[in-house]
Parts: sequence; structure tokens; C-alpha cells
Amino acid sequence: MTSVSIVVPVYNEAESLRELLRQISEVAAARDYVVQVVFADDGSTDGSWEVIDELAEQDSRVLGVRLRRNFGKAAALSAGFEAAVHPFVVTMDGDLQDDPAEIPRLLKQIDRDQGGAYDVVSGWKQVRHDPLHKTAPSKVFNWLVSKSTGVKLNDHNCGLKAYRREVLNEVCLYGELHRFVPVLAAARGFKVTESVVNHRERKHGASKYGASRLVKGLLDILTVHFITGYAQRPQHMLGGFGLGSFLLGLLGLVYLACRWVLSRVIAGWEPIALHESPAMYYSLGFLMIGTQFLAIGLLGEMITARLSRSEDHYSIAEFTDPKKSEPQKSDANAPTPGNA
Repeated sequence: MTSVSIVVPVYNEAESLRELLRQISEVAAARDYVVQVVFADDGSTDGSWEVIDELAEQDSRVLGVRLRRNFGKAAALSAGFEAAVHPFVVTMDGDLQDDPAEIPRLLKQIDRDQGGAYDVVSGWKQVRHDPLHKTAPSKVFNWLVSKSTGVKLNDHNCGLKAYRREVLNEVCLYGELHRFVPVLAAARGFKVTESVVNHRERKHGASKYGASRLVKGLLDILTVHFITGYAQRPQHMLGGFGLGSFLLGLLGLVYLACRWVLSRVIAGWEPIALHESPAMYYSLGFLMIGTQFLAIGLLGEMITARLSRSEDHYSIAEFTDPKKSEPQKSDANAPTPGNA
């Protein structure tokens, strides 16, 4: 029997929550799933929490988690993940655009008992029912993420995803990195794939994202590229830039020095006034920038060395003793309905 926790981040979705729970219940009944539904309310102001509280009283499978204010989707998902108790976790948005009927197909690809070979399955909204001003930037964003991280997915933004529990035990979310969980998981060595899912038209509410999402997304791409490729060796990137800039500035100064000396000892050479040469100031600028990058990289290495003492920068797949490879979850971190 498959046990799954469904985590739904909620922000002003009061009109759709009852219908979403009904559809999830239908899928669970048809497949004989043991289900936990975690509604993580991210500071809603439309009465969503009252609806969640009512649903939790009516259905023991429902657990509500209320954040004190609007912290963002990544925070809501993190709270939901902490509350999830089953070995498989599915995330989906609360606006009814994600179809609960897709859950069995996603779980099949991560459930070893059903022949699943993956740890993360990301939904791909191949046919989207969104306006052009949302779909066009999303395509650009997905292309950039795939190229910069090497994790080639057609839809990094899709909220419908399925995870094995151990993935979420190792991936840390903050800011707006919820869109990059497959990338962060792949960096830890987990197997990631995607599956085409049904995307439905919005019936209630409005989109929570505007034009600023693309700008934030580009900055997040830089962040993810750094933490997945250089988090344990920051000097390799920062120091690389710094060393290149430092050498460029040094070569410029050596060239100017040689030219100045030769202009004084070789007849016919036009004397050069270094303080009037733009090349000198460019060289000094490259030299100073290079020194700063090298220094920052060294500080990054010192911080990394300090933090690495208390944080594993590797991921273990399994032991020869199967009992040791089972994911462990601290009882102290496992919330109860009374603490939600």
C-alpha cells in the first residue's frame, strides 16, 4: 500500500481548497492510498485558514500549517515538508490548475515497488492554459536554467512534483529556490526526470506572479549555479575571476613600465607620461578588482571549511545493511496536529 503526503502551499485560495481536497480524496480512494494532505497557509488574508481549519476537523487526513505572515512559497513548502510523515511527498498548487489525477503516474516513477527508478519527478505542463506574458518568460527561464545547471527539464516552474522522502531531508529551501528543488537534488546525486502532466485553466483567484518574477529568476539562476557548482570550493570561481583580473592588470603595468624605460634609453622613442595614460588606470583597476576577488574567495573558503565540520557535503545512496539506508527523521522536528 502506497503512503503519500501531499503538500499544498496556500496563499488566498479559499475558493478552491474544498474542491481540491475532494479530488485528492477521489484519487486516494481509487488507488487505495494512505494519504496525508498538508495545507501550508502562507499568510492568507481571504479566509483560507478558516477553510483549512474546517477541513481538518472534518477529515483526519488533513493537517493545516499556518505561517505568521507571508514568507513566500519556499517557506510554505519547507513548513509542509517538515509536517509530511510519509515516504513519498507530492507538491501541488492550491488553485486547481494542477490535476490530482496525475499523482499516480508521478508516484509510479519513484516507487521502487512499482519499478520506479527515480528520486524526483517534475511535472511538465506541455500544454499550458496561461496568457502569453506568462508562458514566454517561462520558456526563456526554463532554457536558461537547463543550460546553466545541466539539469535539462522543460518546465522547472511546475508546482506538481513528486519526491522520495530522503531528497527533502537533504535539500534546504530558502528565498525562492522552490523552483530549483530538482536542480538541488541532482547536485546531491539524486536521479531526476520529468513527466507530462495535465494543466487546467484557472477558475478562481489570480496569478501570484508578475513581471518581476523573471528578474528574480535570473538572479536565482546565478545563486543556484554557484551553490550547486562551487558551494564547497568558492575560490575556484571567485579566485578564477580574481586571478584573471589580477594577471591582466599586472601584465598591463609591466607593459607600461617596459615602454616607459625603453622610451628613456632608446633614441627616437616618444616619451610616455604614465599619469596621462588611460591604460595605467585600467591596469590598476583590474589589479585591485582581482585582489578583492581573491580575498573574497579566500574568506569564502574559510567560511566553508568552518561550516563543513557540521554539515555533510555528500549524499549516501545506501549501505550493505538495508536498515542503515532507511531515511531517518528526527522526532523533535516532526510536528503534530496539536502544534500546527
